[in-house]
Amino acid sequence: MNLRQRKKISIICSGLIFGIFMINSIALNEGKELKLDQLLPDLDEWIKIEESQTYYPESLFEYINGAAEIYLSYDFEELIVSQYEEQETKSNVAIEIYDMGANNNAFGIYSAERYPKSSFLNIGLQGYIEEGALNFLAGKYYIKLLCFDCKESSDEILIKFAEKIVVNIDDKGRFPLPLTAFPSEGRIKNTEKYIKHNFMGYAFLHDGYSVVYENNNMEFECFLIEGDNPDDARIMLKKFLQEKKEMGIKEILSGYMIRDRYYKNIFIAQINNYICGVIKIEDGMEEGGKDYLGMIIDNLKQ
Repeated sequence: MNLRQRKKISIICSGLIFGIFMINSIALNEGKELKLDQLLPDLDEWIKIEESQTYYPESLFEYINGAAEIYLSYDFEELIVSQYEEQETKSNVAIEIYDMGANNNAFGIYSAERYPKSSFLNIGLQGYIEEGALNFLAGKYYIKLLCFDCKESSDEILIKFAEKIVVNIDDKGRFPLPLTAFPSEGRIKNTEKYIKHNFMGYAFLHDGYSVVYENNNMEFECFLIEGDNPDDARIMLKKFLQEKKEMGIKEILSGYMIRDRYYKNIFIAQINNYICGVIKIEDGMEEGGKDYLGMIIDNLKQ
């Protein structure tokens, strides 16, 4: 074997070793979970004024007694709370970082607290700011910031803190995939919600998505319920129809129409592992309800 051949083999072996090293490094990083305190920001002239507090499902009531139940309903895992103070102005910022365990759970609690007409920001996946507060969603994390004694600098300070936190989160997440099945016509932006348990008030309905619509001067909602599989969806639909049997159920070409005291006219069907539907359709507007049900069905079949 000549010198050139030996050099070529040496280069190939070095490349293989480097490639294996990189693959192992990536795998280790992907499997590594960030601790919540690693997401806390480090800003010049701002100091932590007390030790961060950590809460878990069994202790969350100690921090947000009145609202803990809704966080727990989305399978909340951990919360870290930290207080910062600007040394010169004595402005104070409180940070709450909620680890919800999964992206959909974080979106669920975020969607429960935002309003369609909030002042939205391009931070993380999405955020919004209001007087003295900034909340945003990034991957499986729901982050809430509060500014005290910040005066006219409140928005600037909150955005600065949010940007420092979000750079530490690699996976900013995406909006839940089932939301892409909802029609665009008449859709009211930022009304999308995810309800993990007790959808529409029924314990047997889980993983529900809803969007508010306005069309022909009528406000109504479209929804999807994601079953674990087609049999799970079929069982949920059967139980729902059983609950509504005294309301009057009519079979239609694509599914069922139900007259309900609260939800008015309901249109509902099953497509594979999804139950889809339209609720709050006014009397005399039934054709519109059928049209929207058909649009959802078509989108699910694509």
